[in-house]
Amino acid sequence: MNTEQFRNPSLTYEIGRGGAYDPGLYNADLAPVPQNERTWRWHHFAALWVGMAITIPTYTLASSLIDGGWSWQAAVGSIVLGNFIVLLPIALNAEAGTRYGIPFPVLARASFGVMGANIPALLRAIVACGWFGIQTWIGGFAIFKMLEALWPGIASLPPVLPASIGLGTGELICFTIFWLMQVAIVLRGMESIKFLETWGSPFLLIIGVALLAWAWVQAGGWGPMLTNPAPTVERSGPALGILGAGLTSAVAFWGTMALSIPDFSRYARSQRDQVIGQAVGLPATMALFAFIGAAVTNATVVIFGTRISDPIALLARIGGPAMVIVSMIGLTVATLTTNIAANVVSPANAFSNMSPSKISFRKGALITAGIGVLMFPWKLYNDASAYIFTWLIGYGALLGPVAGIMIADYFLIRKRVLRPDALFLRDRQYEYKGGFNPVAMAALILGVLPNFPGFLGVIGAIDAPAWAERIYDWAWFVGFLTAGLVHLIGMRTLYPDHRVVGPPALADTLVFSSRTGQAISTKTGEEQIP
Repeated sequence: MNTEQFRNPSLTYEIGRGGAYDPGLYNADLAPVPQNERTWRWHHFAALWVGMAITIPTYTLASSLIDGGWSWQAAVGSIVLGNFIVLLPIALNAEAGTRYGIPFPVLARASFGVMGANIPALLRAIVACGWFGIQTWIGGFAIFKMLEALWPGIASLPPVLPASIGLGTGELICFTIFWLMQVAIVLRGMESIKFLETWGSPFLLIIGVALLAWAWVQAGGWGPMLTNPAPTVERSGPALGILGAGLTSAVAFWGTMALSIPDFSRYARSQRDQVIGQAVGLPATMALFAFIGAAVTNATVVIFGTRISDPIALLARIGGPAMVIVSMIGLTVATLTTNIAANVVSPANAFSNMSPSKISFRKGALITAGIGVLMFPWKLYNDASAYIFTWLIGYGALLGPVAGIMIADYFLIRKRVLRPDALFLRDRQYEYKGGFNPVAMAALILGVLPNFPGFLGVIGAIDAPAWAERIYDWAWFVGFLTAGLVHLIGMRTLYPDHRVVGPPALADTLVFSSRTGQAISTKTGEEQIP
């Protein structure tokens, strides 16, 4: 078997490349990234997060919370605190991607089993498909407003879809145009994505700052802008529940990336690059753009007498044709950067993981784009209450347990020691029971279960008791802690020799000390990393 070395500041790994790997678990897109392709420095990660955080949903997250009954201070504060919290699981899961060069679906095999990893990968992929559809709707709507400034008749084209679909003909055309643009770009691969993140993100930041300046002038200063107008609905209930719902929606907003960040950190030159880049790029950018969204939305009540939470609709209302066209081009480019990086790369890898010999990254991207359309994203996005309580908190209840299991497994069970070869082989260390880890499966179910009654209550399926709603307000945290604890106890009980489950891998991983250059393990990788 051919081998290739993978280096990081503390260790060198020499692992097999292809050859005798199971074709159902291996293809080139899932393989560990070799050292010469690990080119991302800290500023690439900072730019990645700036590009992903400066987006319309970030702007509308704060305004949606305000519409739901939060003050602007509580809304922005929840978002800021939530992003500092979610930065921790993001950085922890990124560590494994940088250390071993593997993507999220492959890393999940260590905790869920080589076949069981398809379950969390599929959960994350479906959520990303929904976000892809939402962002595609936003980008398509920007194109629609741009064309409407040139040709107002596009808004009154004869309908081609039933009224129940909720999509006019002009909007359908623009949605399709933006969908095709994204597919064309993503098929060019990761380097085109890095280019977009480096150069595309300033557009929306400029628009956001310009809107803030306009609102400051038109509203008469910070005082009127930061006065809390009457909310669209009154938010009632215990203060702890209100805090929980705000924090959970903010954490769940990037709960997807808390799982799939290895898809990007595998390209990092070092752990320092990924940690510093993410710490610089995520919290500050989210805080700034959430504040802009809250302040400008508050100002629209003073200026127009009605709350306008969508910046696309606001720009179309205040600008002439030239301003609308320029601003909508910027919005379209910025939406491209977010959607491709956050909502295509990871689900494409996840779908590829389900059948590596048949589904490449590019095929996975096409599957993602197709499912995103079928989820009717315009309906997910347009209702502020459904956006927060059904969409954000709802999928947080699914993804929080997965994050808890993966972090407990990698850091507390395996002490950061993996055998990369075995992740691509059946009947080896990560086989468990038929490729599924029963402990992780039970932990996932038990992590989701406490939030299920509250979710059914939110969507109106049952009349949920108050205690269920309060638990659901903290859905991501409840799932994370419950599943992580169950997995930790279960693994130490059922798999006490947890780092050597099953027969040896086909090619033992060689681990060398960066200090001495000598092998510290040639069989099980039992020694902890220095």
